[in-house]
Amino acid sequence: MMPTRRPARAAAAALAAGLAAAAALPAAAAGDPAAGETVFKQCQTCHVVQAPDGTFLAGKAGKTGPNLYGVVGRAAASYPDFRYGDGITAAAAAGLVWDEEKIATYVQDPTAFLDSFTGDPKLKSKMSFKLRKPEDAANVAAFLAQWPAEAQTQ
Repeated sequence: MMPTRRPARAAAAALAAGLAAAAALPAAAAGDPAAGETVFKQCQTCHVVQAPDGTFLAGKAGKTGPNLYGVVGRAAASYPDFRYGDGITAAAAAGLVWDEEKIATYVQDPTAFLDSFTGDPKLKSKMSFKLRKPEDAANVAAFLAQWPAEAQTQ
């Protein structure tokens, strides 16, 4: 008796359907750096994006939060001479390295992100601001990704 090829065909059809569904996801998931620049204006009260040479790329006076230049690819709670809270320090000890997806999730609900990442619901974030719209979060993450950690020269 010869084996049938139907399971292989069914699997191929399912794979094709899955790929088609993934392709149909909204483009906002990737984020738009230009739109993120506008969204970042909400963040610049506390944060700046300042290059190692001193050039301000976004914001000018924000000192409450760390400089976000090179945040993508950087270990959490690692910006020099900044006093981080216990929650983000615990996430760093658990291996948190920022990427666009993690930044987008974090800025929507920092304390919930820390709870999810570390598994410790007692941890809180010092960052109380939240971006309510997922597309704003994705856009600001894409904006920050323009200056990845490996771009740092300090």
